[in-house]
Amino acid sequence: MSESLRDQLLKSGLVQTRRDDKPRDSRSREGPSRDVQSRQDRPRDDKPREQRPARQGEPTSSSARRKTAPRAASAEIDLAKAYALRAQQERDERARAEREAAAKAQERKAQRQKLHALLEGRALNRADAEHARHFEYGGKIRRVYVSAEQLREVNDGALGVVQCEGRYLLVPRALAEEVLGFAPAAVALLAEPGSAADDVAIEPVA
Repeated sequence: MSESLRDQLLKSGLVQTRRDDKPRDSRSREGPSRDVQSRQDRPRDDKPREQRPARQGEPTSSSARRKTAPRAASAEIDLAKAYALRAQQERDERARAEREAAAKAQERKAQRQKLHALLEGRALNRADAEHARHFEYGGKIRRVYVSAEQLREVNDGALGVVQCEGRYLLVPRALAEEVLGFAPAAVALLAEPGSAADDVAIEPVA
């Protein structure tokens, strides 16, 4: 068999074997590497996005509920404390108002008792008084029956009129001033000395 022209040239040394003529690595002809194949063969994660575990640092719905639950409970406790505090304040206000009302009632009672004791047997009202002396007291026109002499003394301020248990009593000026010291509202009429008025309306008894 005759040798090929290439073989003859190689033997004569005119040409050299090229590096490219070396057989290629068998691994290059085997296709994709095992690593690539193994990655391709791995099963994909087909789970829905919402079912995948949360990333690190992202709160899950259950953890968010656990965190918001203490805040909600704390808000309810604060609200309950506020209601309890308000109810306590209202009770305190009612109790204080009741104490003040009771104290005022006791004070008025003590004034009435003292006034009654002070005026007992010292009123100057006369059963045969023939004149009605009118005056304003408590927003209304009142009257007390006096004699002619007592009328002048009332107008001059020598006598005063004190209200006691629904009656209008004529009393000396000194006694009326004493009543002014502890129960000024009971003094119905006390003119200033020397301020007698001639136009004071009087009504004779029929």
